[in-house]
Amino acid sequence: MKPLKLMSYVAGDWFGAATGLETIASAVTGEPVAEIGSHGVDFAGMVRHARTVGGPTLRAMTFHDRAKMLKTLAEAVMARKEELYALSAHTGATRGDGWIDIEGGAGTLFSYASKGKRELPNDIVLLDGPAEPLSKRGSFVGQHVYSSLQGVAIHINAFNFPVWGMLEKLGPTLLAGVPAIVKPASSTAYVTEACVRILLDTGVLPDGALQLVTGSVGDLLDHLTCQDVVSFTGSAATAQKLQAHPVIARDSVRFIAERDSLNATVLGPDCTPDTPEFELFVKEVVREMTVKAGQKCTAIRRTFVPAELIDTVEAAIVAKLADIVVGDPAQEGVTMGALVSERQLLDVRATVAALAADARIVFGDPNAPPARSGAFMSPILLRCDTPWETATVHDREAFGPVSTLMPYRDLADAIHLCNRGQGSLVMSLFTHDPAIAATMVSGAAAFHGRVLIADRDCARESTGHGSPLPGLVHGGPGRAGGGEEMGGIRGVHHYMQRTALQGSPRMLAAIGRRWFEGAPLVDDGEHPFRLGFDTLEIGKSLTTDARTITLDDIEHFARFTGDTFYAHMDEEAAAANPFFPGRVAHGYLILSFAAGLFVDPAPGPVLANYGLDDLRFLKPVSPGDAITVRLTAKSKSRRNAEYGEVRWDALVTNQDGEPVATYDLLTMNAN
Repeated sequence: MKPLKLMSYVAGDWFGAATGLETIASAVTGEPVAEIGSHGVDFAGMVRHARTVGGPTLRAMTFHDRAKMLKTLAEAVMARKEELYALSAHTGATRGDGWIDIEGGAGTLFSYASKGKRELPNDIVLLDGPAEPLSKRGSFVGQHVYSSLQGVAIHINAFNFPVWGMLEKLGPTLLAGVPAIVKPASSTAYVTEACVRILLDTGVLPDGALQLVTGSVGDLLDHLTCQDVVSFTGSAATAQKLQAHPVIARDSVRFIAERDSLNATVLGPDCTPDTPEFELFVKEVVREMTVKAGQKCTAIRRTFVPAELIDTVEAAIVAKLADIVVGDPAQEGVTMGALVSERQLLDVRATVAALAADARIVFGDPNAPPARSGAFMSPILLRCDTPWETATVHDREAFGPVSTLMPYRDLADAIHLCNRGQGSLVMSLFTHDPAIAATMVSGAAAFHGRVLIADRDCARESTGHGSPLPGLVHGGPGRAGGGEEMGGIRGVHHYMQRTALQGSPRMLAAIGRRWFEGAPLVDDGEHPFRLGFDTLEIGKSLTTDARTITLDDIEHFARFTGDTFYAHMDEEAAAANPFFPGRVAHGYLILSFAAGLFVDPAPGPVLANYGLDDLRFLKPVSPGDAITVRLTAKSKSRRNAEYGEVRWDALVTNQDGEPVATYDLLTMNAN
């Protein structure tokens, strides 16, 4: 194929460098596949365009608008995935490897689209927790809020996942309302560029929301401020260099790093060769060594097993590695492709040589000449019998199909050895014993961003050791970079500023568009259930008449529902309970009677009651007590053009004005 000339997407136009181009070779054939360069790109203009054009447009969109946009982007990637698969093969990736990258990337966008619609308001304001009382009389309160950063996110991505690596950062960023400038690793940038073209072709991205740099970043970082974010995936050396940039250091530019990680897996002491966990462990080690030719930041680099089982485990792993077929991923039967480049191959060989000074190779030959051109290498299993006495196996990462098998003496020793990696993205434990799992988590979790506990119960549906998921944090302490990505809505917060607001309840309720105690009530006699979604205002309230609860009511409810718990039926037993003065009304009787007090029965805007949140019973209701309900429109979130969700604050009080129950009622209301 004729080499592609990669272009950057700058301030709404595609720009191709005319000089300073570098050639990218196919990992499979070694032949040129693309030319790349960024000479002549106006980096200051890119940042300015993102801040002045992309940012304001994104921030004017609600979270639901942005979520809808992400769904459209994900659908576009899936509709044109075969274009990406064709290019992905040149990176050395098999079809299965490409599936993780391409369809996994689209899946991450789908996940954030769903979470944005379900977990965030149809608004531009995001509240963090309830209002905080700050004064005796309640006239001075606080409220934490998240607001979109008014800058740009710089995404510097690694070579191993040119699609997923971009989209897992882009989803939370765009959902937060922040524009992005994407800088992919050069060796696989042709796949990223193709994906960016697919995203832009949808027409749903506002101008300035997404820009692309193919090639070096030039003076891009010189133009950053405290409103910007740099999210980096790559080596520790490059991360340290970026973090030391004078602008990043001076202006406290947010820096999220996901870097080197000597991830570990542990075979539990309960897992003998006749257990399902033993077989699962062996399969997982081999899979993690060979998927993407081991070029995953989450791959298993250190494999720990009980000392008495190390020979057995070695034999089992070696037997499965012998079945791995290395070659052109386009050929049928190939199960492991090439490393991404000749340079990467040489780097892995050098690291294996360093590891071999303290370990011995028990499978594979890193220096064996490949049967054909390309950056091919067999899987390499090393064995180190003295992991307590060497630092290399805990400090050097071979970013390829390489893992080191090591013994441990007991569980405490296994924990210590896992933690010798000084922070990782993920560790895994294979055990069927909850006590072993609890001990491992207690001792090791602080050193690892994610811990997989695998056993026969979850094996069928488990995504495995090396699969970051959009709902879980991806990142780790120490050597792994100290950053976090994804984690559901947590990942969105990384691109927003949390601010503590202080003021009166009236003022803060208006800013946050959520009513809370102390804010003004609108109780003009009109029933709020008669108001459509658009006309219902926050703070609209109804205080009902009182209803006295009798002993007959309690006994009838008990017989009708079958709830004859002694606190409702036996005066003597109830009085002996420290929480009750005698027989009391059922909590759900209180809720039922409360609904009877505030519900307006005629057809109207209220379409359905679909749940309660934060229900608390605060004080017992005895026979003869009278309850009253105050129902207040707390917040609104439009779901579509026809209806939206209304959250109501329900406060049930007794005849003395004392709260007996509180909860949030959720309804769907038509316009």
